[in-house]
Amino acid sequence: MERKTDMKAKRVFLIVLDSFGIGALPDAARYGDAGANTLGGVRNHPAFDVSNMRKLGLFNINGVGGGVESPKGAFARVAEESNGKDTIIGHWEICGVVSERDLPTYKNGFPREVIEEFKSLTGRGVLCNKPYSGTEVIKNYGDEHVRTGDLIVYTSADSVFQIAAHEDTVPLEDLYRYCELARDMLTGEHAVGRVIARPFVGESGSYTRTANRHDYALKPPCRTALDYIKEAGKDVIAIGKINDIFAGQGITEYAKTTGNADGMAKTAALLERDFEGLCFTNLVDFDQLYGHRRNVEGYAAALAEFDRWLGGFLPRLGDGDVLFITADHGCDPSYTHTDHTREYVPLLVYGKGIKSADLGTLESFADVGKTVMALLGAKGDTAGKSFLSSLLM
Repeated sequence: MERKTDMKAKRVFLIVLDSFGIGALPDAARYGDAGANTLGGVRNHPAFDVSNMRKLGLFNINGVGGGVESPKGAFARVAEESNGKDTIIGHWEICGVVSERDLPTYKNGFPREVIEEFKSLTGRGVLCNKPYSGTEVIKNYGDEHVRTGDLIVYTSADSVFQIAAHEDTVPLEDLYRYCELARDMLTGEHAVGRVIARPFVGESGSYTRTANRHDYALKPPCRTALDYIKEAGKDVIAIGKINDIFAGQGITEYAKTTGNADGMAKTAALLERDFEGLCFTNLVDFDQLYGHRRNVEGYAAALAEFDRWLGGFLPRLGDGDVLFITADHGCDPSYTHTDHTREYVPLLVYGKGIKSADLGTLESFADVGKTVMALLGAKGDTAGKSFLSSLLM
């Protein structure tokens, strides 16, 4: 029988489990990540239960171990071709942009000339200027900020310039304007991946961050899979921080989320909508709440929560729907530092007309976006190789 090669999907759901790596890449030692394994770091915790992903083939992937006899989906181990292990670099590569160099990070804070220029642009002083936990920085600098009006500027292991301010001290519109000034300022060697507004509220001793966070990302350096899908007349619906990661480029509609549960709910709600194209979801809690904070129990429980949700999502997929589950980098909560970890990521593909297949090890995250484009009938010049023919019955 001749293999069907012209299958087209009406809807593709591409879900990124932010930071869910499955083992160190061969060059991990160059990044200080030798032996890192996010899945390996959580799979033995009592809270870990991913029976639905197991059935799809998660544990049948190269190097994972413990697979089922007849997985229901196609599965692969995917290597990162870009240099780096950043959220933006990982998502860009999924959509066909391979980055030759990592985005800049600042282990000792930003250079004096950067801070002085920022102070001149905003007319405000600067506090902190160090890598810091977002919750700890407002605890330690919040009182001085409220007293002086100086902005709390800090970074992390990621390529970020973060500005925290109390909403009663610095109105949101001013904080957002300061972030826009910083985004325009940070170019060339200091072109960080994201400038992030981090507003907070409350009284001394009980400051809390609000949901009014806003990210100002670098624009992709060229057109991505999202642009080509949009240009093909399809919907590109971004859930979570996807719109921020791509600076709105190639997006037709977006919805912010307050965390994993909200992201899963908004993704499931789209099953009831008659759209045609891509739903691209990022579930950030794995990375933000558990990976960076080295919380093995929280990470394991969050994976179990997603897996339970997945058990209700899979039966609702229609004839023209295809689901992709992958990640953008690792962040092993059992590792020795709080940075992302340079790892392979999993890929699970499921839908009617998609066969169970061991796709081996893919050379680039970009293969995912190239295959999504092929499924949606979009054509364009992006990195990556489509593996669509290997998915078809």
